[in-house]
Amino acid sequence: MKRREFITLLGGATVAWPFAARAQQPMPVVGFLNGGSHTYAPYLIGLRQGLKDTGYIEGQNVTIAYRWAEGDYDRLPEMAASLVAQHVAVIVANTPATRPAQAATKTIPIVFVTGTDPIALGLVASLNRPGGNLTGVASLVDETGPKRAELVRELLPTTSVIALLLNPANPAADTMSSVVQAAAHALGQSVHILKAVNEGDINTAFEEVTRLRAGALLVVNDPLFNTRPEFLVDLAARHALPVIYPWREYVVAGGLMSYGTSITDLYRLAGTYVGRILKGEKPADLPVEQSTKVELVINLKTARMLGVTMPTALLVRADEVIE
Repeated sequence: MKRREFITLLGGATVAWPFAARAQQPMPVVGFLNGGSHTYAPYLIGLRQGLKDTGYIEGQNVTIAYRWAEGDYDRLPEMAASLVAQHVAVIVANTPATRPAQAATKTIPIVFVTGTDPIALGLVASLNRPGGNLTGVASLVDETGPKRAELVRELLPTTSVIALLLNPANPAADTMSSVVQAAAHALGQSVHILKAVNEGDINTAFEEVTRLRAGALLVVNDPLFNTRPEFLVDLAARHALPVIYPWREYVVAGGLMSYGTSITDLYRLAGTYVGRILKGEKPADLPVEQSTKVELVINLKTARMLGVTMPTALLVRADEVIE
């Protein structure tokens, strides 16, 4: 080989080496730990949008490792441990999954999404300075439970007996139950608490509502329910039961009414925090985001099917009316 050809080849190699080194660097892996089901798209739409807003696109420069408990919260500790063993860069966890993630690692950043006060849950000491390896997004959805009881009074003024469907395995179950009961009692309503930890229990709960002759059912925020909107809406139609839900997605699926925040937006905010952490920020320095936007969504078609006359005052206040 001639000297000039050798130098040319050597020069080309020195230029190529940095690119080769970059190509060999593995993409960061984000762990997604959730008590719900993989069938619930808004979680992922919002998370991916938040990541994209910070320059990360799944499959291109970031990988997401999904762990869904499918409503069986006892599986979450093992799933959290598997993500830690995989050496993920960040873990995104919903309310039931956050404590198992906390127990599994004190070093990997955790971004939680919760509808409950994270201080009351013991997740962080302060919203402004969460400390440790946790930060996240908190919504007002659980705090809107009393408002859903008030909506029953507006919609069905003669109804004095209502039912509340919750998952006792949810860490926030007792809080959600007590605030709704207090609000309902102040309105002169009696509340029957119905508990469900699987689909069979949900079926039984709807049958129990009929037996109790409750005029309406309130569904609390929980992944067991949130990942099965069509299932719950179908049961409500089968039992001809007015049900008020915590998320818009139920009403889009044919539910009567919802009052709460946006799941998609919550996970978008969480995705932006994940992106910032991947770029080097520490969770202890990121204040807990609070989503304060609350929306009332009404499905008029479902109201007509149930024979429910929707008060004009509710229609005027609604953020969205589905015809």
